[in-house]
Amino acid sequence: MFKYRSLTAIRMPKKEMKLVDHRQMLIRKIRSMESRYNPEVRLLRSAFSSPGYHTTIKAADYIHSTRDSLNYALGLLDTELPEYEQQALDIIERVVSLQDSDRSHDTFGIWPWFYEEPLDQMAPPDWNWADFCGSKLLLAVKRHGHRFPEPLREAAAQSVCNACEAIIKRNVGPDYTNIAILGALVTLVAGEQFGHEAYAAYGLERLIKLYDYTKPRQAFQEYNSPVYTCVALLELSKLREEARSGRAVEISEQLLRMTWKTVAEHYHVRTKQWSGPHARCYETLLNDHTKAFLQIATEGALMFFPWEELPYEEEWYKSGVLCPPEYLAFFTVQNTGQIRQLFEGNEGEPAGKWAITYRTQQYSLGSFDQMDFWNQRRPLLAYIDNGGSPTYMRLRFLHDGYDYCSARFRSCQEQSDMLLGIDFVTDGGDTHPSLDKIEGVIEAGDLRLRLEVGGCLDRVSASALEGGAEIEVCGLYFRIGNLFTGFSELSVEEQEQRLSWEIHRDETVLYTDLVLYSGPRVRLDFRKLQQAALLFSFSVDEDSSNFEHLDQPSPVEIVAGTQVRIRGFGRVNKALELNLQPAPGSL
Repeated sequence: MFKYRSLTAIRMPKKEMKLVDHRQMLIRKIRSMESRYNPEVRLLRSAFSSPGYHTTIKAADYIHSTRDSLNYALGLLDTELPEYEQQALDIIERVVSLQDSDRSHDTFGIWPWFYEEPLDQMAPPDWNWADFCGSKLLLAVKRHGHRFPEPLREAAAQSVCNACEAIIKRNVGPDYTNIAILGALVTLVAGEQFGHEAYAAYGLERLIKLYDYTKPRQAFQEYNSPVYTCVALLELSKLREEARSGRAVEISEQLLRMTWKTVAEHYHVRTKQWSGPHARCYETLLNDHTKAFLQIATEGALMFFPWEELPYEEEWYKSGVLCPPEYLAFFTVQNTGQIRQLFEGNEGEPAGKWAITYRTQQYSLGSFDQMDFWNQRRPLLAYIDNGGSPTYMRLRFLHDGYDYCSARFRSCQEQSDMLLGIDFVTDGGDTHPSLDKIEGVIEAGDLRLRLEVGGCLDRVSASALEGGAEIEVCGLYFRIGNLFTGFSELSVEEQEQRLSWEIHRDETVLYTDLVLYSGPRVRLDFRKLQQAALLFSFSVDEDSSNFEHLDQPSPVEIVAGTQVRIRGFGRVNKALELNLQPAPGSL
């Protein structure tokens, strides 16, 4: 028999939102979702989408998501409307039945993504679903368990405990931020709720490890990621509200303040965008979900929507998410200057990774000193105020039109000047950093570096120059200059390629491309390339004639026949060094 605590034992948020009627927003959201409920399978129907891994489903009109269905069930119960109660209980009963409850299985305690695809058909199953589904089921039991029939309450509680076992067995490290937080939330609060001291102790220890790991850098591993930062803020807020442990509440509060500082410092007021660089990102321009989250959290200090039209999410209800008052001004008055942030490793160590963000009133420019080109990365990212609308600029490396993970971005940035380079590793992945290792060989019909401009394309133009390219956005000029462009089986002494930029434009995006190869499909063995390195200068200025007076880059040096080095450019007084030949290496 599990211990159960009634609704009256739940600690409400410390401060009610002054401008937001959360319950009315929740009811409006739930009513907008009613047509998606499928009573035959007792789950919420969603349009099919996939990141391309975990699921083997390639195409479908719709699916029934376990996570989304639990979110919906919790929202139904949170409305406190009697007409929604049975539907919520039906969903919970169905999702509980889909969990792997066989302790002899490796997948014990987790759920499939979709009703249509059992765990044994996934490739591979996603162990994060113990955290995602477990947290929502836990809150449903904690807040509304008194409304459950006894058998369902017992089954749901056992299901949460199964998820705790899976979370503890997997034991992810503090570098996997959102799962580290979610796992701490599930185990700590479940341990308190059901009287399992071992779960609670594990959850608190996990939270302490996250804090100790994060404190020296004051930044999460998924640095400055709009999507994952919002997840961290939401789940830390829930943990602060739901935990009874004073230590857990204190740590959650400190992590929340640290995270809100990052958000506030990177918000660019005139473009209404989240300045780069982003370690994880799904959409380059802020989507409505993130905008609504920021509006809710700032209590309207940042307004994107009329309150009656705000796209509310059911999981925000009773989360207690709230931006600290001392950071509110950052969302209305632009801070300028440069932020230099260590986000991985330790200061002074060669493996340490840094992020730079330079902000003016009109634009922000951000870069990492080293990063891969996974499609969720934004290693070089600019946002520009284009007559009141945002324009973005990002750098990509594409293999047959898709972002190529075994290309490595390197840069040295000082304010609006930058040295940037691309070299290659032979032990990385193709479309994903680790799930599709290439072992140094790919099939390709096209390989190119792309400086992509999107968002508002009014007042945007581009031109290819001899040895570079220039893009103008509303009177602001961006120039990239070729310093070294080698991509060949020949040595530098035998041939240095001089590649040129091409300009293409459609209705939504302007492409400035440096084409390394385009033609019949070929087998490309990076291990045989004698030179595969690209070096560029990059600058931003309000007057393009100033580029001519900019300090010219120092000569490119070939070091021991294996590396390409350049020592400085413009305001940049650091050396940038690349591998001339592809080699095994970390990204």
